[in-house]
Amino acid sequence: MILEVRTYRLKPDATDEFLHLMRDRTVHLLETFGIRVVSCGASLVAEDGRRDAFLIRAFVSLEERDEKEELFYGSDAWRFGPREAILSLIESYHTAVLEFPAELAPQEGVDEPQL
Repeated sequence: MILEVRTYRLKPDATDEFLHLMRDRTVHLLETFGIRVVSCGASLVAEDGRRDAFLIRAFVSLEERDEKEELFYGSDAWRFGPREAILSLIESYHTAVLEFPAELAPQEGVDEPQL
């Protein structure tokens, strides 16, 4: 399994709006493209007076990640949907992609712990 952790340095006072857009529009859109969202939210602690945000996604392989992200980010649903609103709130982002054992992945139908 592949776990992708993306962190977002948001513009000042953008956290609430970013989380609203992410949770109410973007997560559902990602899932319609077959991208599994494990969790998203804001950091529990503020750094430099701001709470950064995160998005954690899971994939079966790097190839699946590449294919699904290419389809998603190239889609009209993203480009003409929440894209501009989301990007306008981000100063920068960083992505880490990790491999983890499949047996650690949550089972279907079992409540997933929030990371």
